[in-house]
Formats: sequence, structure tokens, C-alpha cells
Amino acid sequence: MVDTSVIRVSSLARVNRNSSSAGAVSLEILPDAAKFVFRGRPPSFAPAAETFGVELPQSANRVQQEGQAKTYWLGPDEWLLEAVEENPTDLFSAMSQELAAYSCSLVDVSHRSDALEIRGSKSEYVLNHGCPLDLSEQQFPVGMCTRTVLGKSPILLSRTERDTFCIDVWRSFSTYVWFLLDEARQEFAVQPSVTTKT
Repeated sequence: MVDTSVIRVSSLARVNRNSSSAGAVSLEILPDAAKFVFRGRPPSFAPAAETFGVELPQSANRVQQEGQAKTYWLGPDEWLLEAVEENPTDLFSAMSQELAAYSCSLVDVSHRSDALEIRGSKSEYVLNHGCPLDLSEQQFPVGMCTRTVLGKSPILLSRTERDTFCIDVWRSFSTYVWFLLDEARQEFAVQPSVTTKT
């Protein structure tokens, strides 16, 4: 019998992970996760949150996190649900059953995007090489998220700590985003010392 199972391979699998440290800024490929886009009317919000295990943020552009699961506010009736180390098929099935009686939609987009993290005291500066937003902590505080662009790529950007940002990017753009950020941070790379003989 032919095995029809699909093994998902990150589109970032071939990037140079050895270059992950560059002085004041580091880049890291984040683990795969179950990712769903949920849209619905208010009566469906509570059962969706209860089944997924994380509240749906009601304030614009906010992220809610419990353990390794997150919910991102994308619009007045739209959220991205993300759960690391969860089987997308099983979780989708469980949520679909619980939400069957409600006016809502749930779409599995686990295959659509990759995620990476940029961390360090100069992370804002590096991101601003391609992102036009004011990323100061006053304007883009911890716990905030938004859909924006990085260079020519659409992304979902969130701030998880003062000097740490997460980027969710469609697979077709992920290597482009990685190399854009990797190049932008090279000015902070530690240069090898040169000894001059006298």
C-alpha cells in the first residue's frame, strides 16, 4: 500500500543556521505549529477559546499566550490561533466538532507559513531596514501584533519581549525575509581580530 502521508519540511531548512549569532542581534527559526484562522460571531468566541485553550484578545492588535499556544487579533472578528507541538489534524477536528453549532469558520493554515524570531538590543533597528512601522516600545509594546510588510513581503509581526520579535511569514517569502534580516544585522557581527606583526 502506498504511503500517502505528508511530511512538512520548513522552507528555511537550508538557511545557514551557523550564522544565527551576529553580535547584538540573533535570528532563530521557530518550531512548526498548528495554525488556524478563526472567524465568527460573538456567541462562538467563548467555545473557540475554551477548546483551543487560550482567550481570544478583544483589543485590537494584541496577542494572548498560554504556554506554547497563542491567539493573535487580526480583525474585529478574525484571529490566528497557533499551537506549537500540537497535531494540526487532531486539534482541527476537535475544534470543528465543538464549533459545529455556531456561525463561524475555522481554516487550517498550518502549511502556509514559517516563523522566525529576531532577538537583541538592535532588533528594532534591524527590522526597520524593511519595516516602516515605529517599533519603539512606546508605540509597539510587548504583547502587540500587526500585519505589515518587511521589504517586499507581507508578515505578521509580534513583540514577545522588550528586545524580541516574532515574524510569521508565508513560505514563499520566508527565505527572502531571513536573508534580508541576516544581511541587515551584519554590521553588528563580531569581526575577527587581526594581529599585525612588527
